[in-house]
Amino acid sequence: MRLRHLATALFVLACLTQATAQKVALKTNLASDALLSPNIGVEIGMAPKWTLDISGQINAWTVNSHRWRHWLLQPEARYWLCDTFQGHFFGAHAIGGQFNVGNINNHIHFLGTDFSQLSHNRHQGWMAGAGIAYGYSWILSRHWNFEAELGLGWIYTRYDVYPCSECGTKIASGKAHNYVGPTKVALNLVYIF
Repeated sequence: MRLRHLATALFVLACLTQATAQKVALKTNLASDALLSPNIGVEIGMAPKWTLDISGQINAWTVNSHRWRHWLLQPEARYWLCDTFQGHFFGAHAIGGQFNVGNINNHIHFLGTDFSQLSHNRHQGWMAGAGIAYGYSWILSRHWNFEAELGLGWIYTRYDVYPCSECGTKIASGKAHNYVGPTKVALNLVYIF
């Protein structure tokens, strides 16, 4: 019995030693934070030039009767041109989530999408898509980095339309939209363990 416990302890110790050899980063997107969408991301070194970044954000409240509720998850595989967590990188990401948006007065028409529809109607539904990205990471200190990233891609949305931000009577059901354009804008503050 002692031999089994000793073997298990050695196996766990060996796994922990290998896990600490990998770099792991914790991050937040300051651009999303500024838009009142708290977020967090984790990036894990997978190979000498490859990392896996998984970021998520949520906005679960209404501010001054403007509804911008959503959650999204965005995993991304990154290839670093030099060393991981520093310099230039390219990424391929997926995106998925749900939204409940309305009463946001605007006149924005962007890349074939009419966001002004959100001025008088509420849209509630889900989204899924994919894209590619380019970014750069600056080393600030031994544990701190700052990175900027821009991603372009496609998002498919399916949603219902309601006449106001609080009412429950549907105007339209099962509407769909394809969006092509920016899918990721990030100004990340990164802590590397």
